[in-house]
Amino acid sequence: MLTEGLLQDRTDASCAPARCLSCKARGSSLCAAMADSELSALHAIGRRRTLPAGQAFNWAGDRNNHCATVVEGMLKVTASTTDGREQIVGLLFPGDFVGELFEEDATLTVSALCETDLCIYPRAAFERTLEDHPRMERMLLRRTLLALGDARGRMLALGRRNARERIAGFLLDLVERTGHPEAGGGRRIAIPISRGEMADYLGLTIETVSRQLSQLKATGILAFAKGDRGCTVLREASLRAIVNPA
Repeated sequence: MLTEGLLQDRTDASCAPARCLSCKARGSSLCAAMADSELSALHAIGRRRTLPAGQAFNWAGDRNNHCATVVEGMLKVTASTTDGREQIVGLLFPGDFVGELFEEDATLTVSALCETDLCIYPRAAFERTLEDHPRMERMLLRRTLLALGDARGRMLALGRRNARERIAGFLLDLVERTGHPEAGGGRRIAIPISRGEMADYLGLTIETVSRQLSQLKATGILAFAKGDRGCTVLREASLRAIVNPA
């Protein structure tokens, strides 16, 4: 549940829309194709907040009071299984939309994997803004359908890929969403979840995940720094060849 005590204010809600234009996530978020009037309408109801690592944005079953755009950081989306275990069903990166519109109660739990900056909107006010700006509503619908297509693609991939292909595909997703070039070559990625969580997310065992990562390291595709959860992808083409063999 989102409360003032759980989140720390980062900026005043009355800052000028010009700050929206310099937002790091604007190019990949819902705001990317917005006109100035639409940006101003969102700015009028939005606030920037920081969610500390491990803190929940919302819990399943709580009142669904807020939605947001990820500005920096990463979130995980989890569902509870019938036996009470937590299952990661999605990861959210800068530019992604957070929240379940038109639902009174949250059905999924969303929490921060690291310190995460958000642009947060009261859900009811956001829905009214969509009604007043039909083009914005269509853009959000388009993004939602694309996200649904990605989720279906992931389900299909999990059913058809072997363990090595699943790990490689997951790493490539991180390269595309979070990768940045290293001075010595390759692209650095942050792996936002533990190996156990990765195993659950990919439908594998933790032993299989560890073994596959070790093999990718041994073949020179990945490099790991001691004590660091992230890694450097040294041979991105080799990862792609694993996922899409000729």
